[in-house]
Amino acid sequence: MTRAEEIASRVADVQRRIAAAAARSGRAPESVLLVAVGKTYPLSDLLLAHAAGVRAFGENRVQEAEEKFPHLPADSAGHLIGPIQSNKANRAVKVASVVETVDSLDLARRLDRAAAAAGKRLAVLVQVRLGGEVTKSGVEPEAAAALVSSVKALPALDLRGLMTIPPPGDTREHFAALRRLGETLGLRELSMGMSDDFEAAVEEGATLVRVGSAIFGPRA
Repeated sequence: MTRAEEIASRVADVQRRIAAAAARSGRAPESVLLVAVGKTYPLSDLLLAHAAGVRAFGENRVQEAEEKFPHLPADSAGHLIGPIQSNKANRAVKVASVVETVDSLDLARRLDRAAAAAGKRLAVLVQVRLGGEVTKSGVEPEAAAALVSSVKALPALDLRGLMTIPPPGDTREHFAALRRLGETLGLRELSMGMSDDFEAAVEEGATLVRVGSAIFGPRA
């Protein structure tokens, strides 16, 4: 099997599993966006995933996004899904279509200024830290409403929803918690779920799932 055939087969399998999970929760498969996570994989793999129908791609690091996103076909969207250092806000705005990891007002303001200077309106998600893991980025759930309100007031940012990376283990309860928080805050988009738990995330309301190894295979 060629690499192109392998990735196409994996993409089809992930899309089938997303569709089945969406059906179980009474939703349409097209209500869930598959974001293929390219972390550590070569640009050639991302291009093969595009050929297989993927249109959204995620990178954890700004530098890796800079190396890949500009070379993706024009109908692709680049999502930054890792923590962004405040001094890299300008670079993030230049390369990304969506920043999923806004976790502070300081970062939001820096992104807003950079987007305004670039003449663009940047789609963003607020990252929420569920499970109290101090090693994870994100705003605490009880502080999310204030940050959401502040981000909505920034003219060059288009706040779409919430994102989380829950602690390992039983992630479903955290997905349900993010859904409830999104409902409370009136935010529709929910980015949650990765290769090992995206079906549970879809069942709990995910509108974006971030899938890497299930598409590209084990990381080196």
